[in-house]
Amino acid sequence: MATIVKTSMGGPGQRPVTEVTLTATNVLTYEPGTGQVLILRNPTAGVVSSVIDGADGTTVSYPGAPNISVAAGFAVGAIPAGGVVAVPLDTISAYLQGAINVTGTGLVAVLLGN
Repeated sequence: MATIVKTSMGGPGQRPVTEVTLTATNVLTYEPGTGQVLILRNPTAGVVSSVIDGADGTTVSYPGAPNISVAAGFAVGAIPAGGVVAVPLDTISAYLQGAINVTGTGLVAVLLGN
């Protein structure tokens, strides 16, 4: 299991960034409202798909709308060879409840936050 470790972006200057190569099971800790961004880079020769899934996410309700299921996680989608995707985690917080798993064996992940 790979743990995606946050690199703190608070304060001035340079800092080392922790890159993690994803395996079959990968976890991260989401800190609500802190502006975390998950960056996924595909160094492989093929397309790799990724899903960010909180184990406790079921449904979300909005006034005037039917419940929306978040049980299957947030589909980042297919990341082409050499591609990079940035996901601001606060924008998908409904999917990030409970233990969070990120799929995408072979992708390189960086988690940035304050």
